[in-house]
Amino acid sequence: MKPEDYMTREGKYGAHNYHPLPVVLQKGEGVFVWDVEGKRYFDFLSGYSALSQGHCHPKIIRALKEQSDKLTLVSRAFYSDVLGEYMEFVCNYFGYDKLLPMNTGAEAVETALKLARRWGYRVKGVASECAKIVVCSENFHGRTITIVSMSTDPSSYLDFGPYTPGFIKIQYNDVEALKEALDDPDIVGFLVEPIQGEAGVVVPDEGYLRACYDLCHARNVLFIADEIQTGIGRTGKLLACDYENVHPDILILGKALSGGVTPVSAVLSNDEIMLTIAPGEHGSTYGGNPLAASVGVAALEVVRDEHLSEKAYAMGELFRSEIKKINNPMIKNVRGKGLLNAVVTEPHGGKVAWDICLALKENGLIAKPTHDHIIRFTPPLVITKEQMTEAVDIIRETFALFT
Repeated sequence: MKPEDYMTREGKYGAHNYHPLPVVLQKGEGVFVWDVEGKRYFDFLSGYSALSQGHCHPKIIRALKEQSDKLTLVSRAFYSDVLGEYMEFVCNYFGYDKLLPMNTGAEAVETALKLARRWGYRVKGVASECAKIVVCSENFHGRTITIVSMSTDPSSYLDFGPYTPGFIKIQYNDVEALKEALDDPDIVGFLVEPIQGEAGVVVPDEGYLRACYDLCHARNVLFIADEIQTGIGRTGKLLACDYENVHPDILILGKALSGGVTPVSAVLSNDEIMLTIAPGEHGSTYGGNPLAASVGVAALEVVRDEHLSEKAYAMGELFRSEIKKINNPMIKNVRGKGLLNAVVTEPHGGKVAWDICLALKENGLIAKPTHDHIIRFTPPLVITKEQMTEAVDIIRETFALFT
């Protein structure tokens, strides 16, 4: 089969809910992927940060294989010999009392919303059916009906209504807007991305997270951090919230929690919040399955043992400094932290960000636009200085084609 045959088949039998770059991948290792014709590419999307440890990391794959030979699923109707180990490891890793295991990021966000509401009724004392959660404009927390109900992006919510009530939308990176919203005594939580990923790697002002955290605590409101994309080393710290010494009341993790091997997500919190949910009131058949537990421990061990947070910080500094040196009419801005970066482009000569990504692919590097004019550059955290230098050369040479 030729590449176009694979793409045609996907288009014929699959829903058209994605617009993939025209490349058919077959193999991955570390920072590289290969297509069905054997061409090698730098992967500068990393599965939207799920592949922070690189493609097919041997330690994570070994954990998957060893566990799959023994036990893959028990459901939470029974105990397994690895789930408690995983929960203890992750709780100690991030400093929390309890972990509630789920599979996908959206499920974890839904779990956090339910926890916040339940805490609001059972602990804060909000009247039944009155709990509200503050969210930010341009957020992206997933694709469920409830989550798109708090979106400000029409491509996420348009014609999917009726929408779930109970959300107050404010401007991102606006402390005063949060302060005003928290005057409502029915607010139980503030849900925020420390850096907005899908919006185009929007980095808030220094001090924003700390100010919001302090406001929430002063008003008896839960600070809920969606670190699904920003967490686990991606931004140069274990969590992006660590830059401002903020310890979220509810922490949402996913993506790199499995190193891109199998869906694993988690919600972490303290006993007062987590134990408001009793047996039978929330769960998932696959949540906390033995495969996920074994893979999750291995994935976090890789981040710790290979010092990937520190590597992400150093390589991010190198990437941004080099990209900012490129003098090109299509480059409007470069922003990010660690290895969560974006180049904001503007049209030139009839060409847009999609055209740049197509040219990057031809030159051996794959990335994707978001919001039409922003290109995210998020390579695996295992990338070396030599590899980063080679990748930056590809990006520089590609932009030189658009002058």
